[in-house]
Amino acid sequence: MNISVENLAPCKKLLRVEVDAKTVDETFDSVAKEFQKEAALPGFRPGKAPRELILIKYGTEIKDEAKRKLIGENYRKAIEEKKLHTLGQPDIEEIQFARGQNLQFAATIETAPEFQLPEYRGLPVKREDKSVTDGDVERALKLLAQQHVKFETVARELKMGDIAVVNYAGACDGKPITDTAPTAKGLTEKKNFWLDIEPNAFIAGFAEQMTGAKAGEKRTVTVDFPADFVTSELRNKKGVFEVEILEVKEKIAPLVDDELAKKYGAENLEKLRAGVRVDLENELKYSQGRAIRGQLVRQLLDRVNFDLPETAVAQETRNVVYDIVRENSQRGVTREMIEKQKEEIYSAAGRNAQERVKLAFLVQRIAEQEKISVSQEEILKRAQSLAAMYQISLDKFIKDLQKRNGVHELFDQVTHEKVLQFLENNAKVETVPA
Repeated sequence: MNISVENLAPCKKLLRVEVDAKTVDETFDSVAKEFQKEAALPGFRPGKAPRELILIKYGTEIKDEAKRKLIGENYRKAIEEKKLHTLGQPDIEEIQFARGQNLQFAATIETAPEFQLPEYRGLPVKREDKSVTDGDVERALKLLAQQHVKFETVARELKMGDIAVVNYAGACDGKPITDTAPTAKGLTEKKNFWLDIEPNAFIAGFAEQMTGAKAGEKRTVTVDFPADFVTSELRNKKGVFEVEILEVKEKIAPLVDDELAKKYGAENLEKLRAGVRVDLENELKYSQGRAIRGQLVRQLLDRVNFDLPETAVAQETRNVVYDIVRENSQRGVTREMIEKQKEEIYSAAGRNAQERVKLAFLVQRIAEQEKISVSQEEILKRAQSLAAMYQISLDKFIKDLQKRNGVHELFDQVTHEKVLQFLENNAKVETVPA
C-alpha cells in the first residue's frame, strides 16, 4: 500500500492511498465466497450455486461490498500508519477501482491541531479572602422573610419600599411607544400594574418620581431610556408616562423568629440560622471555585495559540447561536428583535466557539498527558445527576442520549471537570483582600 499526505489548509489534509491489484482481487474473491455461502438460486440448495451464476446475479453488489471493504480497511490502516488524529468523517473520492487493477482513492480529512502544551502546573490564580459573616446570615434571613411578605392597602402617600397599583400609558416623541418600538406593547399601556417603588425598578428614575403620590392622583413621569435598554429602538430616547395611582400598598414582612423558621421546615430560628450559614458557606465555596477555574481557563487559553479545525468551529458556533437564541426567547425577546441582532449574535458566537474548541483540545491533551481517565461509573453518576435535574427517569434520559449519540458528550463533560480539578489542585493560589 502506498500512502501520501498533502496539507490543504491548517488542520485539513488530502490523504492519497493506492492498494495493489493482488489485494483488490483477493478481496473480490473473498466477498464473492461470502455471497456464494448465503445465496439461494432456483434449482440449487443454499450455498451450492455455481460461482459463475453468483457473479452474474450479484455482480454489482459484490463489487460495491468489495470496494467498501477495501476503502474502509485501507483508510484505517493509512490513518494509523501516518499517525493522523482525524476529526469527523472523511470525504472520500474514488479515483480507480476494478478487478485486476490497483485501487486508488483520496480522502480529504480534518485533523486535530498540532501544538505544544504550555506549562499548566502551578498556574497563578487569586482567591478573594472572604468568609460568611453574621451580617451575611442576617441579610439572608431577611430575604427569606421577604418571601412571605404581605401587601396591605394604606391611605397615605407613596414612599420608597411600597407597591403602587397603577394604570399607565407611555409615549415617545409624542406618539404611543409602539409607534417607535412595535414590540414594546407592555410599555405602551398597562392596567392594574403593580409597580415596585424601589430605585431602578421598572425603568431607572421612574419610581423616584412616584413618591409622595396618593391613590386617586395622576402624575406625568419622564424617563431617559438607557443606552443598553433591552428594546433597541428606545435606546437614548425619552419616554413620557401618564400614570394613574389606584392603590398604595405597604409591604408587611414577617418577623425573623421561630415562626418564620417553621415555615422553612426548621425547628426554631437558631436551627434556621445555622442552616442558612451552611448554605452561604457552600455558595461562597462554589463561587470562589468558579472564579478560580475561570482564571485557570483564561491563563491556559492565553499561553498558547494554534490553528483550529474549521468544521469544529462552525459546528460549535451553531451550538452557541442556538443557546443564545433559546435563552433570549425564554426571556421574552421576540424573533424580530433576534433577527435584527443576527450579525452581532453570530460574531459573538464565533468568538465564543473558537475559545470553546481551543479549550476542548487543550483539556484533551492534558488528560492524555496526565492519564486522567473517566470510568463507566462516573458516566452513570453524571447521567443520574442530569436526569434528576431535568426531572425525567434515568432510563428515558439514557435512551434519549443514545438516540443522539450523546454519551460522548457526557464523557467530555466529566473529563473537562476532572482536568479543571487537576489544574485547581496544582495551581499557585494567592489570597488577596476581598
